[in-house]
Amino acid sequence: MGKSKKNKGGRGGGGGGGEDQFDGGSDVDSVSSVSTALSDLQLAQATEQVSSQDFVLDKYIDDLYEKRGSTREAALGALVDAFESFVLLDLVENKYATLLNQFINSIKKGSIKEVCLACHTTGLLAITLGAGSSSHEIMDESRLQLLRVLQTWPDASKMISALDCLAVVTFVGATDLSETQLSMKAIWDVIHPKSGSNVGIVRKPKPPLLAAAVSAWALLLTTIVSSKRNVDSWKESITFLSALLEAEDRAVRMAAGEALALCFELKLLDVFSNEEVEVDTAEASGSKNQLFLNMQALKAKISGLVYNLSMEAGGRGADKKNLNDQRDLFQRISDFIKTGECLEESLRIAGKHGILRVTSWRESIQLNYLRRFLGRGFLKHAQDNGLLHDIFDIKMDKTENMSTTEKKIYRSGEEKGRALKLNKERRLAQMRKQNILNEQ
Repeated sequence: MGKSKKNKGGRGGGGGGGEDQFDGGSDVDSVSSVSTALSDLQLAQATEQVSSQDFVLDKYIDDLYEKRGSTREAALGALVDAFESFVLLDLVENKYATLLNQFINSIKKGSIKEVCLACHTTGLLAITLGAGSSSHEIMDESRLQLLRVLQTWPDASKMISALDCLAVVTFVGATDLSETQLSMKAIWDVIHPKSGSNVGIVRKPKPPLLAAAVSAWALLLTTIVSSKRNVDSWKESITFLSALLEAEDRAVRMAAGEALALCFELKLLDVFSNEEVEVDTAEASGSKNQLFLNMQALKAKISGLVYNLSMEAGGRGADKKNLNDQRDLFQRISDFIKTGECLEESLRIAGKHGILRVTSWRESIQLNYLRRFLGRGFLKHAQDNGLLHDIFDIKMDKTENMSTTEKKIYRSGEEKGRALKLNKERRLAQMRKQNILNEQ
């Protein structure tokens, strides 16, 4: 998930500069002149739009400093709308630290509504910036306050917003396993709270919070590499998730089902394929054999529960839509456990060729989570956000809706860009060669 800085202007980026790379042909000169004229016009329009957006963004930032909570809430709501409507990478790259500081202040001191909005904008800011040092800073700076929200168990909506934010900023910003595990542990403490150093009554999450926490935990699990994992360390988590398949709430069952499907895909229940520990003693061998038997029994239990949920009958007054969703999900999980093949999903995001395809539970969980978090802004980000392009390997055909003339201009610009790049590479190669000769 590298940070991607793609030209947001589409057609406008291909016209300017580099005419000296094409020496012959009046047609090319004609196309170049038209390209330059159009590019100038489009650049002016784009500059005007960016300047207008920049001005509005500065106003929202100013409003975040206001003492009146309703003013801050309105600014945060407007920023959510802006982040969903546009990919504001160019505008926020140099302002993210200021925005983040105010978001964190709102999470610390704001009303329930303000906290929820601030958590959402923090996650949207990370998605907009994409993977890299900026998003890593967002994760580092926001995590402490998000953990405080989760540890104090305030209003359920605040906790759900904090869970979503923590999952997203870690998903985008984490650079190593330990950072991801720190967030996963905090989320797991919400899923399965235990009495520890904080002596007192162990609070159990209500179904909406529990379902949200399981989904957030599963999102971060998608980033865990399955090779050389210690299966014994996952046994407790998988056992608890299997118990959630028998929960009364359907959303909890479905969230747990997706998480368990991912555990199967990552082979976290496969003892011998995941552990390459040399067995030196009979005691160690017996312990490993016992672990193998335990995990086989757990697999069988999960398979049976999954099958039953895929065939659940609807009683009187049952929610038919959610029941059908449950049946469909657990039928897919059951088929996957049996065959190891995940059903391919596809989503059209633009024109004829802009298709997003997922072929694994890992990708499916990532898609569903980001789609829900981005809301109505998902299609816009799927089309223009480099982060999503990297996650799902989306390739957009930018010429699909262009006229014949515009296609010529765009492709001419691409050819010039390639020629300039090749010439630059040749010059650099010649310079390196000359330096080597000089050193000799």
